[in-house]
Amino acid sequence: MENYVPMHECRVHKISIIVNRTHAILHSIAILFLIHYRLSFFFQHPPNITIPTLPWLLIFVSELLLCLAWLLTQFYRWRPVYRTVFPERLPADDKLPAIDVFICTADPNKEPSVEVMNTVISAMALDYPPEKLHVYVSDDAGSDATLRCTKEAWNFARYWVPFCRKYGLVTACPDVYFSSSEDSFKGSSEFKAERKKMEEKYEILKQRIRRIVQENHTDVPVNNKLDHSSIIEVINEYHKEKDEVKIPILVYVSREKRPSHHHNFKAGALNVLLRVSAMISNSPYILVLDSMCYHCDPQTSQSIAFVQFPQTFRNISEDDIYDSQLRFVFKIQWHGFDGAGGPTISGTNFYIKREALLGSFSKQQDLMALKRSFGPSNDFIKTLVEDYKPCFIKDGESSRMLLEHANVLASCSYEDQTTWGTKVGFLYFCVLEDYFTGFTLHRKGWKSVYLYPKRPQFLGISTTNFNETSIQWTRWVSGLTSVTISRFCPLICGPLKMSLVHLMCYLEVACMPLLCCLSVWGFALIPQLCLFNGIPLYPKISDSNFNIFSIIFISAISKSLYDIVTTGDQFRVWKNEWRIWMVRSVTCYTYGSLDAILNKLGIKEASFLPTNKVTDDEQFKLYEMGIFDFRAATMFLAPLVVVILVNFAAFVGAVFKALVVDDNGDRYWEKMFGQMFLSFYILVSNYVIIEGMIIRKDKASIPLSATLWSVVFSVFILLIGSAILC
Repeated sequence: MENYVPMHECRVHKISIIVNRTHAILHSIAILFLIHYRLSFFFQHPPNITIPTLPWLLIFVSELLLCLAWLLTQFYRWRPVYRTVFPERLPADDKLPAIDVFICTADPNKEPSVEVMNTVISAMALDYPPEKLHVYVSDDAGSDATLRCTKEAWNFARYWVPFCRKYGLVTACPDVYFSSSEDSFKGSSEFKAERKKMEEKYEILKQRIRRIVQENHTDVPVNNKLDHSSIIEVINEYHKEKDEVKIPILVYVSREKRPSHHHNFKAGALNVLLRVSAMISNSPYILVLDSMCYHCDPQTSQSIAFVQFPQTFRNISEDDIYDSQLRFVFKIQWHGFDGAGGPTISGTNFYIKREALLGSFSKQQDLMALKRSFGPSNDFIKTLVEDYKPCFIKDGESSRMLLEHANVLASCSYEDQTTWGTKVGFLYFCVLEDYFTGFTLHRKGWKSVYLYPKRPQFLGISTTNFNETSIQWTRWVSGLTSVTISRFCPLICGPLKMSLVHLMCYLEVACMPLLCCLSVWGFALIPQLCLFNGIPLYPKISDSNFNIFSIIFISAISKSLYDIVTTGDQFRVWKNEWRIWMVRSVTCYTYGSLDAILNKLGIKEASFLPTNKVTDDEQFKLYEMGIFDFRAATMFLAPLVVVILVNFAAFVGAVFKALVVDDNGDRYWEKMFGQMFLSFYILVSNYVIIEGMIIRKDKASIPLSATLWSVVFSVFILLIGSAILC
């Protein structure tokens, strides 16, 4: 180890640590004063109590929940770290480990096939030894269109991969490469001519893929999405011509699905890929490339289970009004998570060891014990033995037999009476298999790292309309809340080999939606109902206790603005994120938490719907212009309009009382200023909703029917709430 040269560097951001910890201490002191102020109310003599106890108690509970949510966020702010890798220090090609790349798709009608095939082509064009690279496409819909598109993608890759290698292209994704000006005016005349030919081939590819998808729309589907046999095809196997440049193997996998068997969502598809890939390539590592600097580093490689990259998107506007880029998660939260012990798996863009998911076994291992855990396939059991190398022979009969065995592994009944999804592979407990699997790996003592390179390693497409974004977040929240209210809650499940700080980071991710929805609903309705009835819940401006609430509010705003500045973003990003947090709290967080609770009670079964990422030009244009598109389900619109109407009624009523009715207007303003300011702040922050209700008349505005229903609910809340609280 004398000549050891590190392949990566980890640095602690000392300034952020000082700022975060100082702010945490000062903010905590202010919170303690707030708790003292609220509790002192309950120890007053009865004759001195002029405010009803119930609203005071409810707003106190809302404040405690929000304080708890804030406290949990301090754990990932405690020690944020930032990493740098040195890929130029990687060993020679012959010493690099093999990689299996898994690409999952669930519905060609909701996931644009052109984009999916760009992902396939990009994976095949990775700057990595082609004989050590194996790409697997999981089609969970069993769609003939996806299989045909995969074959078209492979045909194009035969020309694209040599082109990338010959000219050293940095951008492996053809769609991104040809839509940018990269290299278009550089190079020799030979390069320009080849580039033009390649661009023409790509345009032909897009036309063919779109035609295949269109035919799939009009034709009677060959397979039912939830009822079809397994299909496994090694695309390269049927190609007879010899390519000048070797390209990676490409395998299409569609697992068997039957209505009588639970398919376990994306985790089930990933576990099928684990088994099938073991028979064909059995690479020790799965997905993404730059993280090899961690897995190949002898100082860290043994303990690293996976390396997580951020999700970056190429269709994000400057305003990003729906926070589709998840800025806070990938620019702040995951760095802090990394400093605590490593982030959890984030759905995609992670590079994981096969050993971490399946374990490592010797030849002396009890065969029957392995079968009870991994299933009856002797061929698959062989792949679990250390240093086993499968041999995929393209001689017709051998490859046919191997694929027959692989089809057995992809059957819907193979996992019956095994520990797949409970102890091995990706875990099945909830629809968020990534969170639960990452948490379990960390409990076992595995580590993970988070790498945020300056140049994005993966570019995807995010949802850019309010309805699909809300559906996506509702699904995520449902999965997280189901963990929170289960025996697998991080607080109950025990740390084993995790630190307390790391455990609390996981707890924050799981509990945050539930805490936010409960507290924000309290802040959105309780003070307003009391304001509507002239009941003060906050101190007078002249009261020294008013400074407590002012300091807490200013402290929270200042810290969030500091985070925006340190990540290089602008003020409008802060404004949009603050608004979308309030919007999600009363919609997605509420519905997702309710869905998890109903599922826990057995009233509703957990479901998974893939997010629709097919771009609508009109909706995307509104998104780029920073205009909210309210063409969403009424269930998402009604809570927003109700909150606005209740706050508007309370604020206008208070102003009217202060200016017209109350003889001592100054005293009323002083007494009710805190609640009036809260209502005013909510209205100003969510002006886009008011605009969608009243000002805008386009078809993307809030429908009149949704507004009228919300008016009825608002009147009901004002009347019933006033009767109960006052």
